[in-house]
Parts: sequence; structure tokens; C-alpha cells
Amino acid sequence: MSLDQTFAALADPTRRALLAQLSERDTLSVSELARPHAMSLPAVMKHLDVLSDAGLVERSKTGRTVSVRLRATPMQEATDWLNRYQRFWSESLDRLAAFLEEETCQPTSSPSQASPSSAVSTSAPKKSSKPGRTRKN
Repeated sequence: MSLDQTFAALADPTRRALLAQLSERDTLSVSELARPHAMSLPAVMKHLDVLSDAGLVERSKTGRTVSVRLRATPMQEATDWLNRYQRFWSESLDRLAAFLEEETCQPTSSPSQASPSSAVSTSAPKKSSKPGRTRKN
């Protein structure tokens, strides 16, 4: 399955709630999954279709009962993909923290060694123009 399908399926809060329900039990019937949601059974079935297409759930039918089971493999693939970026950001933030710590640990310079940018600058005096026309009553 593709990451695009996985993230698209996980983007919806109802589908995430369905997956959370499935994570607590081995299998649930469609009716049991639908019970806590304020939506019709066909609407829940549409959400399950999206989750099934993404490979996040599998359904099996016994008689008239459709049971749904969580398949976590696509989520593991998504987690692996996200972890690469988490490592990137962690390493970048660690380098930033080390840099900032190094900067704050260096002795401060004395006033005689102040950088030219810290000197007081003088600005040119503002030029004024003639007053504009006034409206006469």
C-alpha cells in the first residue's frame, strides 16, 4: 500500500476513531464499530472501505456478520517514514542547542572591544516640506 493512501485514510478523525476502537480488541463487527458514532451504518461502511483500500483493516464475513480487524503494517511504514524526519529535526535541533550553548558560554567582550555595529549611530536630520494648502471656509 502507498503512504498516500495511508495518510489520506488517517486524515479523517472518524477513521482514526475506528482504528482506535480496533486497537483495543482483536476484531469487532461493523455494528459494534458503528455504535459509538452518530452516523448511519452505510456511512461507517464507506469509512471502512477507505481504511480497507489503504490496507489498514481487513474484513471477513461469517453468515450475516462482517468482522473487522486492524492491520498495522501500513501504519508501521508511515511511522518509519516519519521517523526519518524526526531524526533529521532532532539532529538539527541538537546542533542548534549546542551552538547556542557555546555562544552563551563565551566570555562577554569589554566595552573597548565592542563591535562597530553596537556604536550609536547618528541619523541625518529630517527635512521638512512646506505646509500644504489649507482649506478656507
